[in-house]
Amino acid sequence: MKEKGTTRRAILLEGAPLLGAATLIGSRHVFAARSPEQEKEQEEGEVTPAEDLMREHGALNRILLIYDEAIMRIDGKKEFPPEVLRGAAGIVRRFIEEYHEKLEEENLFPLFEKAGKLVDLVGVLKQQHKAGRGLTAVIERTGQLSGQRAASDREKLLRALRLFVRMYRPHEAREDTVLFPALHEIVSPPEYEELGERFETREHQLFGEDGFEKIVDEIAGLEKKVGLYDLARFTPPG
Repeated sequence: MKEKGTTRRAILLEGAPLLGAATLIGSRHVFAARSPEQEKEQEEGEVTPAEDLMREHGALNRILLIYDEAIMRIDGKKEFPPEVLRGAAGIVRRFIEEYHEKLEEENLFPLFEKAGKLVDLVGVLKQQHKAGRGLTAVIERTGQLSGQRAASDREKLLRALRLFVRMYRPHEAREDTVLFPALHEIVSPPEYEELGERFETREHQLFGEDGFEKIVDEIAGLEKKVGLYDLARFTPPG
């Protein structure tokens, strides 16, 4: 005859309510220990380094659409608002060249070079960064002219815009499909997480809280001035 409550199952069943209560209390302590910043990060979801860089490429692609529109209008002897071109080139310089590309050059490229992986690709990407900065300087300088541009300046501007668009579309695509995915092969999960924190810190230093969102809003303002904001405009007729 079994004594009451002496079986393993009976002990576990009798102790389950206490265990559940202890777990709940422990969970409350964990949540209470979180800072407001940690709570905000938990709610918003953490942005990984690759996601961070790729969404910045999305912002650049919206600038490339503005450049496409400028090329079409200027080539057709139509006026394009100089302040829009100047604003777009300014975003490229401030956000892409002085921030996004610097992150890659100082944090990503050395990792691949040290690991001996995709070294040739990294070399080409670095050369293209340098070439892009030269093209942006031309666009900022010649894109400020309004009214009837001198023929020589007009051709310089068109050439710089075309070369920039032609180079950066494959540049972004190669990074998104080859370089960024390979990052997981050369860094550990803790190193990957630390990289993301470094990116976020730098973004806040340069652009403040919600820096990326502010840049996107700035781009949207330029798009509205030249009729590019409405996404439906790009849908082909059915």
